[in-house]
Amino acid sequence: MSGGGFALSAAAVLANRRRHEDMELVPVPLAEAKAFVEVWHRHLGPPRGHKFSLGLRHADGVLVAVAIVGRPVARGLDDGRTLEVTRLASDGTPNACSRLLAASWRAAKALGYRRMVTYTRADEPGTSLRAAGWRRAAELPPRGDWHPPRQPGRLGPARVRWEAP
Repeated sequence: MSGGGFALSAAAVLANRRRHEDMELVPVPLAEAKAFVEVWHRHLGPPRGHKFSLGLRHADGVLVAVAIVGRPVARGLDDGRTLEVTRLASDGTPNACSRLLAASWRAAKALGYRRMVTYTRADEPGTSLRAAGWRRAAELPPRGDWHPPRQPGRLGPARVRWEAP
């Protein structure tokens, strides 16, 4: 497929849901991963950069999920040996997110990283993270918005930090 390579219609999503054996783990250029996140992520836009991005494609070339991995957003975790899954998005294909979380950690370890984290909103169950073997590491309170335009008094949701096994 040319361009973004991902389905945009609900009919295309349903038509392309297959067993995970029909999917291939592939590297994804940042521009394509960001475009996928723009369409499929529930509440955040794409991050600015990455160390690497992975995706799952069906045999017919349709991208069904992406994981964007970068430096930790929290300065205290940015020690040169830790990475963060900054975005994970899927079209709803079963098991896609847990497969990408596990693959991201394997890739990070192969590159010499020793720790990987990601965050969910406190009201999200973390099912894919648990399925990939990740564990809850910290519960974080709501915090102010760091990105312009600043809105005094506006707090983001409480979050949970997860760590790879």
